[in-house]
Amino acid sequence: MESISNALVPELSITDFARSLDFYVRILGFVLVYQREEESFAYLSLGQAQLMIDQIGKGRTWKTAALEYPLGRGVNFQIAVERIDPLLERLQQNNIELFLPVEEKWYRKNNVEVGNRQFLVQDPDGYLLRFTEDLGVRSLK
Repeated sequence: MESISNALVPELSITDFARSLDFYVRILGFVLVYQREEESFAYLSLGQAQLMIDQIGKGRTWKTAALEYPLGRGVNFQIAVERIDPLLERLQQNNIELFLPVEEKWYRKNNVEVGNRQFLVQDPDGYLLRFTEDLGVRSLK
């Protein structure tokens, strides 16, 4: 079955394909949509979120500056999931520390607030991933 690509799909330059693929698929629960083994490239999805991982130095690497840990400085990727608890359990089972512990956060959106139960974790290369569980909408206080 062919997957529909989102209009914006980030491609993360990574240092160790096997390690990153294991992290995203086994630990975080992403599905491997397809891969190009010869390039150490994979297209992944989790619900409606999609991303690509591509090993630095294999295939094409678009390098705009030094690629030093942590990669992806200045950006975090928000990934909406139904429930964050299964992710938290797998991260704990694999002794992976959270960058930001679980919090309930409400953000103003025009004349209401939208709520998230969320946490942040870094992938093996330091990319910052923010997983969010929807808490609904409420009136401004």
